[in-house]
Amino acid sequence: MRALVWAHWPWAAGYVLVMSLLAFALMGVDKRRAKRKGARRIPERTLFLTALLGGSLGAALGMWTFRHKTRHWYFKYGLPALALFQGALAWRLLG
Repeated sequence: MRALVWAHWPWAAGYVLVMSLLAFALMGVDKRRAKRKGARRIPERTLFLTALLGGSLGAALGMWTFRHKTRHWYFKYGLPALALFQGALAWRLLG
């Protein structure tokens, strides 16, 4: 398993980078929309899904950078916990 992971790590790293950038951008867009009256918001389910699919680091950084969703306990504690879990999983697979 470890050899398979090492053979494809550039693809996995690229995927995680893209998902993190997407999650970061979605947090910024949703924060901007939250400030405007009547603007269509991005569902919390979508924000969490991008984090769950590999963008947890970007979502957590976006949450802190834009100060968005920081009052919701499931974002405040859930996104960093998910980032730690995904980091530990990557460490386990690569180490």
